[in-house]
Amino acid sequence: MTTSPLQRLAQRSAREREEALERCDLCSAPIAPEHRHLLDVTSRELMCSCQACSVLFDRAAAGAGGRHYRLVPDRRLRIADFAMDDVAWADLRLPVDMAFFFASSEAGRVQAFYPGPMGATESLLGLEAWRALEAANAVLVTLEPDVEALLVHRARGERRHYVVPISDCFELAGLIRTRWRGLTGGREVWEEIARFYDGLDRRARVAGRDDAKERAWAS
Repeated sequence: MTTSPLQRLAQRSAREREEALERCDLCSAPIAPEHRHLLDVTSRELMCSCQACSVLFDRAAAGAGGRHYRLVPDRRLRIADFAMDDVAWADLRLPVDMAFFFASSEAGRVQAFYPGPMGATESLLGLEAWRALEAANAVLVTLEPDVEALLVHRARGERRHYVVPISDCFELAGLIRTRWRGLTGGREVWEEIARFYDGLDRRARVAGRDDAKERAWAS
């Protein structure tokens, strides 16, 4: 049975749509634009993941993924009452007013990075300064190593603090690296940064008092 030109056109269009889809980096299955990610803990590279692979590497099934790959969670919290004044921020010894912090299992400590025109740059983080910050903000104890971060935005008078997936930090770092112009960045990059944080606000929920307790109990 031969197919008509219209049927062949429809089949070709279907193939082209499928080829245009992003694919899972593990099994090559097509995935939707909104999808989960896996983190290669050793290389710190993100991998796109389909639903099936996400389930396989979920923390509840960590035995399947071992320590090499970690599923990046989708928790986003806006911490409205984050306890950190200007002195505490200065104690962290960061050269700029935007940074993210995460516990690295490879390094065996909490690391601090700040985004800039050269990408994400590590800053030396004083252990005592971080411990003091953690003691003042119980939610920080609940960060999943490698895949969740504290994101701090203090540039241009802002005082925003979030718990985010590490993929959000990579996205912000990439945005700044590719949009930065000149010494101060230029208007375009700051407009993009504002849109990034506004979008994060829409996706995040405000952290409650019980977030730390619930996450500690779940782990």
